[in-house]
Amino acid sequence: MAEDLRDAGERLDREELEALQLERLRATLRHAYENVPFHRRAFDAAGVRPEDCRSLADLGRFPFTTKEDLRGAYPFGMFAVDRSRVRRLHASSGTTGLPTVVGYTDRDLDVWADVVARSIRAAGGRPGQVVHVAYGYGLFTGGLGAHGGAERLGCTVVPASGGMTARQVRLIQDFRPEVIMVTPSYMLTLLDEFERQGVDPRSTSLRVGIFGAEPWTEEMRREIEERCAIDAVDIYGLSEVIGPGVAQECVETKDGLHVWEDHFYPEVVDPVTGEVLPDGERGELVFTSLTKEAMPVVRYRTRDLTRLLPGTARVFRRMEKVTGRSDDMLIVRGVNLFPTQVEEVLLRTPGLAPHFQLRLTREGRMDALTVRVEARADTPPTRRADAAREVRAAVKDGIGVTAAVEVVDPGTLERSVGKIKRIVDLRRDPE
Repeated sequence: MAEDLRDAGERLDREELEALQLERLRATLRHAYENVPFHRRAFDAAGVRPEDCRSLADLGRFPFTTKEDLRGAYPFGMFAVDRSRVRRLHASSGTTGLPTVVGYTDRDLDVWADVVARSIRAAGGRPGQVVHVAYGYGLFTGGLGAHGGAERLGCTVVPASGGMTARQVRLIQDFRPEVIMVTPSYMLTLLDEFERQGVDPRSTSLRVGIFGAEPWTEEMRREIEERCAIDAVDIYGLSEVIGPGVAQECVETKDGLHVWEDHFYPEVVDPVTGEVLPDGERGELVFTSLTKEAMPVVRYRTRDLTRLLPGTARVFRRMEKVTGRSDDMLIVRGVNLFPTQVEEVLLRTPGLAPHFQLRLTREGRMDALTVRVEARADTPPTRRADAAREVRAAVKDGIGVTAAVEVVDPGTLERSVGKIKRIVDLRRDPE
């Protein structure tokens, strides 16, 4: 690296890192067993105790934690410290059940700021720059997590949050940020608004986009980089583990996300059997926290599908970009399908915009899929019809699903102001 701004944790060699991981892992297992009744019961039921972890490989003997477990402990049953030490609470939206609640001690907040600062720096951000944060603030971890890390790095933060898109475009023009942190789908909404106002997004001060909170593809990266003349890099996190800043793509390689393994220990397991898979094999991502105080997590099943690879720009292992979740997978007439597979097809098809929706209905006893996608503003009607035929053929040939395709006018589909909703399930069981 020509400009080496890595912190002490990033300078560890692999042997030093693994020794630190084992030390912190054993401490985490003791902390969880001694202070969280759920973990004590789970360890006892599995016939393991913290002292049974003598190597990193021994972690595979310990039980998993799931989102359902966290919901079952609502609101504070997973906390490992007295409530008087908890400085902040965050929670999931709870749209599919009780929210998952996480807490942070002062030290947890320090670690969180440190790993997000490390992430912004790895993405190409530097002290003294202006960072426009368009992740949502509030109980969602995105806004405040990005905010704290940018301040820790020494940046000036614009806490824009989500929504009020026209105002955000004005702020970007007036405050001249070099870095934007936002979901990729909302970045597309911002780019559309720039163009609606007659402003070329390539003319702005933005140089780095740090995008997370939802899966996105290499095709979407190319779309954003070409339209905005920025480096588009991926950040990964989830509230149950800490929030954004668990892993980060480095701007110099853009080849997957380096997991900050000195704080978060990753595994990839078979989604069905739970067997630990060797590095390089694709499966479900599992995390164990190594430094969390308020709410340590042990083998948390993320449902994100990826694989682990050797480090490149850093010593830490990389996780391949997440392009699907086991619980986002659709089964249409017996075929497994992820929204990102359709996105890849659409972004390869001339004349189509990156705004789409998958509508599931039922015809008799059979599922039916309709892909609704917007045309670009300059796409003539004849090209729209050709594009629809091309998408139908590509989805059938490449994914194995027969789908209807509707190419609609620009601006027809609802825009994201945070995490995008790609799937509209209108199926009803026949009577």
